[in-house]
Amino acid sequence: MKKILQDLGLAELENLISALGEKPFRAKQLYTGLMQGKKISQINVPANLRTRLLEDYEDEPIRILNSLTSSDGTEKYLFALADGNIIEGVLMKYKYGNTQCVSTQVGCRMGCKFCASTLNGLVRNLSSGEILSQILVVNAAHGGNLEKRAVTNIVLMGSGEPLDNYDNVLTFLKNVSAPCGVNISARNISLSTCGIVPKIYALADVQIPVNLTISLHQTTDEGRARTMPIAKKYTVAEILKACEYYFEKTGRRYIFEYSLINGENCDKEHAEGLIKLLKGKPCHVNLIRLNEVEERDLKTVTENQAYRFLGLLEKGGLSATLRRQIGVDIGGACGQLRASYLKNE
Repeated sequence: MKKILQDLGLAELENLISALGEKPFRAKQLYTGLMQGKKISQINVPANLRTRLLEDYEDEPIRILNSLTSSDGTEKYLFALADGNIIEGVLMKYKYGNTQCVSTQVGCRMGCKFCASTLNGLVRNLSSGEILSQILVVNAAHGGNLEKRAVTNIVLMGSGEPLDNYDNVLTFLKNVSAPCGVNISARNISLSTCGIVPKIYALADVQIPVNLTISLHQTTDEGRARTMPIAKKYTVAEILKACEYYFEKTGRRYIFEYSLINGENCDKEHAEGLIKLLKGKPCHVNLIRLNEVEERDLKTVTENQAYRFLGLLEKGGLSATLRRQIGVDIGGACGQLRASYLKNE
């Protein structure tokens, strides 16, 4: 597999162009074209420069293999990577802008029982440029205008565990927020982790103020371990301590995702456990009605159950919301479209 030019920031691209003996302004031409979602072969630079670059770099590191549009406007994408691997992403439309959910790995090794991304295990990490290119191709599909881009917010909640691919994710965060490029503020980016504690501390220390989101789903280590193997390595107490450190370093409150699973974590005692665990902390609870995965036996809750649980949290003094269900008719849960494609293939 060739290298990926989108892995490079503008300064690194300038160094590459200088090493090739080209005029410095060619770097900015290339960079602007890449940020518009163009292939190397489509960028308006001398043909001999394109030819030299294509000897070492992928012309199209990622392409849209298929897309589905929900009745609510949500767009789900199946992406093909240059090596033939498949990942997916979602573009969710809100009044404040459009949020793209991106993948950070091909598959996942975390083994969470409510997630389709883990069904075939981890294949490999994505490079920073492959993560970025998911946004670039979706922007391009909507016109490629950097001044009025289609994607205004990002959530790293697609296939994979972002902190299990820490170095590439960190480079992606720096590149996607660069003023000369896509220029999406770190404050408009959310990173979701199942709770790899040492990497939460590392992320806090670099002080890129993304919204830290923790997949919690239970309040006890025993309960959490039933659906999340990571709970056997890092305790809830350790995760909370790391979150507090993140808040101290960045000033950003943290968010807990809590998927409501029927018969597992949605009774009054679970609400009381959440209140006891989180009340008074600078955090928010994002309740999610489980997107059922065909290969798993976990079931979601009714709308009444979900709102009853939300009411208990609010009455107990927690900041909480129930996430609006979107894209249900096109397989909205992470990993479902890829899993279906791999099964059919």
